[in-house]
Amino acid sequence: MKVKNIVQLFERDIDRFKKEIESYEDEKNLWTTTNQITNSAGNLTLHLVGNLKYFIGKEIGGYDYQRNRKFEFAGTGIPQAELLKQIVSCKNQVIVSLEGMDDSLLSKNYPLEVFGYQMTYCFFLLHLYGHLNYHLGQINYHRRLLDN
Repeated sequence: MKVKNIVQLFERDIDRFKKEIESYEDEKNLWTTTNQITNSAGNLTLHLVGNLKYFIGKEIGGYDYQRNRKFEFAGTGIPQAELLKQIVSCKNQVIVSLEGMDDSLLSKNYPLEVFGYQMTYCFFLLHLYGHLNYHLGQINYHRRLLDN
């Protein structure tokens, strides 16, 4: 695997993420939860942006970022336009951070032991990519169920 391939995947799917949030026709549905759906699309957006800006933007790219994970799941009412700006900012940080990596770094250990053990940059970036897509699928279903 090469860094350029990882960049292409993140770029493609962050664009899909942005399109999902843009596709909500009723802005209030971004923050709707039910007994069956406990995380709103708005909270999942804050969570994904926080996750990617912290683990890629800050730790790989050196961007100044203070994550507020509690707010990612407790915040509410942020306008759709602001969520979209956050996604664009996140995408820019992720792409610039990843493009600054050399392929040889992929086989080296990521600086944080996120799961309590060492893992390579490649392993952790694949984890982050899967995490993005897991929540992207949740957002897609959330939108199609609630935004009719």
